[in-house]
Amino acid sequence: MAVTRRLALAGAASLAPSAIARADAPRRWRMVTSWGKNLVGPGVTAARLARRITAMSGGALEVQLFAAGEIVPALNVLDAVSTGTVEMGHTAALFWQGKMPAASLFTTVPFGLSPVAHAAWIDAEGQGLWDELYGQFNVKPFLAGNTGPSSAGWFRKPVQMLADIAGLRIRASGIGGELYRRLGATAVTISPGETYAALERGTIDAAEFLAPANDLALGLNRIAPHLVFPGFNKPNGASELLIARPLWEGLPEHLKAIIEAAARMEHDIGLAEAHRLNAEALRTLIEGGTQVHRLPEEVLAKGAILAEEILSGLAAKDALTARIVASYRGARHSSARAWEALARS
Repeated sequence: MAVTRRLALAGAASLAPSAIARADAPRRWRMVTSWGKNLVGPGVTAARLARRITAMSGGALEVQLFAAGEIVPALNVLDAVSTGTVEMGHTAALFWQGKMPAASLFTTVPFGLSPVAHAAWIDAEGQGLWDELYGQFNVKPFLAGNTGPSSAGWFRKPVQMLADIAGLRIRASGIGGELYRRLGATAVTISPGETYAALERGTIDAAEFLAPANDLALGLNRIAPHLVFPGFNKPNGASELLIARPLWEGLPEHLKAIIEAAARMEHDIGLAEAHRLNAEALRTLIEGGTQVHRLPEEVLAKGAILAEEILSGLAAKDALTARIVASYRGARHSSARAWEALARS
């Protein structure tokens, strides 16, 4: 952790003289992403966000977008922003679970909050905890996009019982990946752009990425024809916008307000778009021969127990993670969540 802090502070120092410009000078920031160029869902969101910030600021803050691999690899976005290699990034918090055990909670948790309930948690307590967690990397995070609930994954063969998961090598990230591991699979972290090739080569037997629209764009259905629901592993699809904290703190208030508004606008637009595109993609997939299955109840029941064990294990790691887990669990069991269940029943 000390090394990480030194890197972050070194990055801040390198940014200070060149990137924190005079208040009246145009700012040109680079946004790296974890997504392929214009990837349905998060890739489109990142591009739209960059354009919107530039337009809303009247060019005072010009954001140039870079797809995964153009400056840094897909899974190096946090480090690139933290160390000052770039000014901002668009990615997903679950990629950083190895660095920060609580990071995944800011994307999704198995059997956890829905997209709307998650956003409500961020507005209430989550943002302050998120800021505190990412502060060790000298980064300011924002909710900035959502692909909605995910599927449980794409499989070469149907999942008819718990034993069918045992021994599988599955592309899975975050706490959902740990849940698959405890169900008997081997979870493999692979960037979105490399998932199809890994599935085609047989490096993995199954893959979960996001939802039908995003998965169709990657072509996962061409290798693994069995699409499984519900997405017990990833009931939410939140993306994050990351900004180097020294730069964020050096912005005038009106540019801060523009970034916050643009990020939240993209979350809402992305979620609505995902709802429409996923329905259309699911129809296309079924017409093309995809077989849709529901997970057996024994898998869901076992998964729910294991998910709580995972959260309890995370909470035991350190005081901040314990507070984040407690806050998340509180939101999940709050009156607001009860209202959501009642309103949708």
